[in-house]
Amino acid sequence: MRRTVALRLYAGLATMALAAATGVVLSMPEASAAPGGATGYATQNGGTTGGEGGQTVRATTGTAIHQALCNRAGSSTPITIQVEGTINHGNTSKVSGGSCNTADDRIELKQISNVTIVGVGSGAVFDQLGIHIREASNIIIQNVTVKNVKKSGSPTSNGGDAIGMESGVRNVWVDHVTLEASGGESEGFDGLFDMKDDTKYVTLSYSILRNSGRGGLVGSSESDLSNSFITYHHNLYQNIDSRTPLLRGGTAHIYNNHYVGISKSGINSRAGARAKVDNNYFEDSKDVLGTFYTDAAGYWQVSGNIFDNVTWSSRSGDNNPAGPDPQSNTTVGIPYSYSLDRADCVPSVVSQTAGASKGLKVSDGSCSPQTPAPTPTPTPTQPGGTNLSIGAGSDGSGKADGTSYGNVRDGDMSTYWSPSGSTGSVSIKWGSATTVSKINIREAAGSEGSIKSWRVVNHDTGAVLTSGSGAGVITFPQTSLRKITFEITGSSGTPRVAEYETYAG
Repeated sequence: MRRTVALRLYAGLATMALAAATGVVLSMPEASAAPGGATGYATQNGGTTGGEGGQTVRATTGTAIHQALCNRAGSSTPITIQVEGTINHGNTSKVSGGSCNTADDRIELKQISNVTIVGVGSGAVFDQLGIHIREASNIIIQNVTVKNVKKSGSPTSNGGDAIGMESGVRNVWVDHVTLEASGGESEGFDGLFDMKDDTKYVTLSYSILRNSGRGGLVGSSESDLSNSFITYHHNLYQNIDSRTPLLRGGTAHIYNNHYVGISKSGINSRAGARAKVDNNYFEDSKDVLGTFYTDAAGYWQVSGNIFDNVTWSSRSGDNNPAGPDPQSNTTVGIPYSYSLDRADCVPSVVSQTAGASKGLKVSDGSCSPQTPAPTPTPTPTQPGGTNLSIGAGSDGSGKADGTSYGNVRDGDMSTYWSPSGSTGSVSIKWGSATTVSKINIREAAGSEGSIKSWRVVNHDTGAVLTSGSGAGVITFPQTSLRKITFEITGSSGTPRVAEYETYAG
């Protein structure tokens, strides 16, 4: 019976080929698609490039992620944040600054743009801590795992969403991530990938969503119809009750995904939503496509899908499955180029490419996973780890009117310290011995390049740790001390130190 259904549905491939000839262009994506190029609807509306062209920062804590956002010159200054290790409530705190708006209980990408967060090295795991994107644009999240985010119980984060977007969000590409829970709403979990309140031009690609009651939604209610243009491709939905996804209004393109163990309902197109559903593989599941739990109908265009051991309930009231013989009831035009793998090879392709720590492998449209050509990993242009100056003390040799020593350790690039003349010194100090091996002197906007010559001094002993010229990252042998001094010995104009960051390594 399974083979009969598969053969019958393969006839839809001819329809797909005809669509290609009449306007839907099917082309092979560039080999660099996973490392550097968005796909799907994230390529529209000007495209999605994240932090391309900006500085690269390494972070091993949630606080360090927030610090990287807050240390930028402005809220739209491009930045790539390389994340390694486990990010959790214990190491994630709110950081303040003119270029950020962060919170304690989540990774907050709020009122900002042009940011990439990418897992590197041994991997990045956001444990019980969600990623919240709000009033933001041009965001890339890649190669990370987000797990067990709760909306009830303890600890809670991000309303229970692994990744949540809301309030005027534009152009987000989420790629090669693993999103997972350990149960449904009764166990305290909510959605894995949610979009609401005017979120548009989003792509979820090569990712795993599993072990949750809810895969994700587009639109928070039947009246929230402002969300649209979402692409889902080459994802694994496994052991999910429903919402794979739930679509309220808008347009979605859903292709080459593998669905297995969907227990209640799958793609739920309702309230006028229109979904193009191509070459997916549905396996061991129930009611994988239709309009469910409402009488507000949604629509779909289907071709090339395989339904392997899928059961369908009867139509009645607010339960309207598309099967057992799904037929198109709308047409959906797709404005971008894409390649379709055959549905019969989707389980194999997805198993080899989807999720974090898979080497960012992609499909070339011929059922053959491809390893992207190696690209150099950018060297962080800012030290990684925790900025030890936050929460420390500070003093100096003198200060210009209207400035403060505390401004160099407040995480705010809009405030600064200036010496009372063209030279002077400022120090960071702690109540007990602290190991330091790097500092980062960040000049305020408009004064970049003013600092010429300088020395770094161990104030405890008077020893000069290093000397040189020009602000930026300064490295010296690890030293345990209670006070470290940055001494400006030469400058042009008026030097302004916005941040004097200190790092252990």
